[in-house]
Amino acid sequence: MEEENQTTVNGFIIIGFCDYPHIQLPLFFAFLLIYMSTLVGNVLIMAIVYSNKRLHTPMYFFVTNLAFLDITYTTIIFPKMLVQFFLSRALISFSGCLMQMYFFMAMVSTEFLLLGVMAYDRYVAICNPLRYMTIMNEVMCTRLAVGTWMTGIIDSVPHTVLLSRLSFCGSHTINHFFCDVAAVMKLSCSNTHAIEGMSYLIGIVIGMIPFVLTIISYINIISTILKIKSTEGRRKTFSTCASHITAVLLFYVGIISTYMRPTSTFAMKENKFASLSYVALTPLCNPIIYSMKNKEFKNTLRKKKITT
Repeated sequence: MEEENQTTVNGFIIIGFCDYPHIQLPLFFAFLLIYMSTLVGNVLIMAIVYSNKRLHTPMYFFVTNLAFLDITYTTIIFPKMLVQFFLSRALISFSGCLMQMYFFMAMVSTEFLLLGVMAYDRYVAICNPLRYMTIMNEVMCTRLAVGTWMTGIIDSVPHTVLLSRLSFCGSHTINHFFCDVAAVMKLSCSNTHAIEGMSYLIGIVIGMIPFVLTIISYINIISTILKIKSTEGRRKTFSTCASHITAVLLFYVGIISTYMRPTSTFAMKENKFASLSYVALTPLCNPIIYSMKNKEFKNTLRKKKITT
């Protein structure tokens, strides 16, 4: 018991990418570039939407929420990870580790719900266009956005409480680049079945239900698009959904392949790289995905370049 208390006070050592000493400097600059690009890209998305009144629509209201979300959860991980490249022993306190896990889980849960809300927005816009602005009015959009954020924030509390009660009586070394829940549980000598069960429950409620609703929404959307007689009309209508479909697939593939399996099958070295798909790749790609086919984005950006 004394050893467990001592572990709680002293915290953990995060390995990060120390097992690749010969490429530490290239990795540092690569992750720094990814982080800075993510910040610039998502801030640019928010600034363009704010400055262009033609983008003050429900769809881009949710896109700005997604941009802010991506900034938030990469900032929870990347600064600490970048510092680790210059430390032989990257220490994090138990409370600091717990806070990182809490905020990361909250942001991931929020993104699950936000992507589901964005799918619903596209469903109403394409399948019920005449009532779109009536259904997706300012009050409704605000409620949906606040609801996703509050659910994510509250949803992670019981999970964090259970994690705070774990005992650690062996290694204190986390084979990951942040305090990943699975990596921390792997170090515990406590019974983690309750946390695993809660993870699956939360995964189903917060993750899989929005995903299923997204699929249902897009089945209806595709059915509606196929009824459009004009080829050009079908192409334009589908292009408004293509960016969201890409973002959904990118995020869900990374999360499901990493977490939706028993912790006993985890190979932490593989998981570490798999995690990069949603921790680094998704937030980096979202600004590109949502802006590359949007003429208003491109025009606003050109105007800003000319002005400056």
